[in-house]
Amino acid sequence: RYFLVVAQEESITKVAALLHLTQPTLSRQLMQLEEELGTKLFHRSQYRIILTDDRMLLHRRAQELIELADKTEREFLCRETELSGEIAIGCGETQSMTFLSQQICSFRKLYPQVQFRIYSATADDVRERIKTGCWIGVC
Repeated sequence: RYFLVVAQEESITKVAALLHLTQPTLSRQLMQLEEELGTKLFHRSQYRIILTDDRMLLHRRAQELIELADKTEREFLCRETELSGEIAIGCGETQSMTFLSQQICSFRKLYPQVQFRIYSATADDVRERIKTGCWIGVC
């Protein structure tokens, strides 16, 4: 998160004030990050920092990681109030598949955290998989 703010503001001093950190603390964090990654992310000048070409990859990945972390946090917070999980359906290819897909679509609009696994086969094959515990390809 520090890296993303510094990349946006291009000033360690300004970002340190925004984040209520000391400038040396933030500088140390950034140097440790560069050391960990084995690459220079910034060219430091007296008044601002200039980002290197290598920072583009890190910038993109850092944004993805932050988004994933935020999404995970939201999922944990919503878990108690929002229906989630997985529904497994075994069925054959029939005209009722259109009806089933419409119902799944409607259900997903109400409960987007619920995932569906559909196994299409003959009735005997579906029955056998349920009986043996080998359901939806997971044995």
